[in-house]
Amino acid sequence: MSTSYTEAAQLGPFFDLPAGDDLTSWFTHLCEDQAAAAAFPAPAPAFEAPLLAMSDPRKRGAEYQLAPEGESSGVKRQRSPTSSRENSGGSNDGDHEHSSAIVVAGAGRGGGRRLWVKERDHEWWDRMNSPACPEEEFRRAFRMSRSTFEAVCEELGAAVAKEDTMLRAAIPVRQRVAVCIWRLATGEPLRLVSKRFGLGISTCHKLVLEVCAAIKAVLMPKAVQWPEPAADVASQFESASGIANVVGAMYTTHIPIIAPKANVAAYYNRRHTERNQKTSYSITVQGVVDAAGAFTDVCIGWPGSMSDADVLDRSALYAQRGAAGRLQGQWVVGGAGYPLMDWLLVPYTHQNMTWAQHVFNERVDGVRGVARDAFRRLKARWGCLQKRTEVKLQDLPVVLGACCVLHNICERAGDAVDADNAYQIFDDDMVADNPVRSQAAVAARDEIAHNLLHRNSAGAPGFFLK
Repeated sequence: MSTSYTEAAQLGPFFDLPAGDDLTSWFTHLCEDQAAAAAFPAPAPAFEAPLLAMSDPRKRGAEYQLAPEGESSGVKRQRSPTSSRENSGGSNDGDHEHSSAIVVAGAGRGGGRRLWVKERDHEWWDRMNSPACPEEEFRRAFRMSRSTFEAVCEELGAAVAKEDTMLRAAIPVRQRVAVCIWRLATGEPLRLVSKRFGLGISTCHKLVLEVCAAIKAVLMPKAVQWPEPAADVASQFESASGIANVVGAMYTTHIPIIAPKANVAAYYNRRHTERNQKTSYSITVQGVVDAAGAFTDVCIGWPGSMSDADVLDRSALYAQRGAAGRLQGQWVVGGAGYPLMDWLLVPYTHQNMTWAQHVFNERVDGVRGVARDAFRRLKARWGCLQKRTEVKLQDLPVVLGACCVLHNICERAGDAVDADNAYQIFDDDMVADNPVRSQAAVAARDEIAHNLLHRNSAGAPGFFLK
């Protein structure tokens, strides 16, 4: 099997985070004599450094401060209102420490200068992380069972784990993964994620992106795969619809975004704007699913003004499978927004259809409904997909790809979507500008419609007519 994942080409590389910085200059400046410098040698360049800004007193963050000699241990500096930008990056794991003193230079009778870290409340996470937490409460919070969560943590452990340093203990793997999954599941602002887990806002932002990138790198090759061989999937679709050689059902949905600063017209979604009476911008997610509703191919990130057919033409599914002839003798079933091709089966769209064509359209809609329902469960499970996200446009493909991967993991683990989180999809169906691209496919579709009519008359199994 091969992984099937496409990102919009114009967005470029999506997760190029800078490495840790060197704290040598900060420690050298802080130490006041040779003895103190020897007691606290400068760390290696690989340090992850939330304290780097302290080399300039004007840039000292509100969450970290150097307490003067003799200052009482209970004093904490008030957080600056400009330090709570939810989309800021670059913060490290030090945000999560409790209020405590770390001696960094200790010469003289004053006891030296001490580093104070803001105290944070993490009672909620402690309760959720406890084995005594009820399974139902855990499932409501993270949209998956505890056993599925544990399996994800085990798979991602090596990719997201960090080492303890002399200044702080690293955030545990379970907490890192939990921050990401809870943010995806609820779509809550980062300031609320911060309060839930007792971490800094910028730390939570960084953890979400890091874990999503790890999910893409580690889990996607295992979870999102084209069915090869496709006999089992084709057999399942045929038993339900009566159409042979169907290897996937395709659907394209839109994810709302905040108006981008560049190329804003490309992301303008006219159909959503007209329906909601509010200016809407979006990016697209095209997905192919198997008979069980798990994604086997995803294409993420093309602007919301593009039609379903335009997105398809720019996807790896079209370039590397359809146009390359790798789907010969197989069908992917889509809606009227896609063109009829040698490998892509779509409904009839003309007026005054025959009874056989009506039967065919009903069966095709049943197959396509598998993909539509998969996207409905995807959006119901991951609330971040239901509203305009705070994630930057260049980071969205990684985040959306992680949602698709976690969807597959939950589906295959049998973790059902809670009825309280049900979501209705409102994407509009449009007719492709060029609905037919293959005359051979026209003849094949007519033959399938003819056979379905006779099979339906004989009472064969399949999707029942409405």
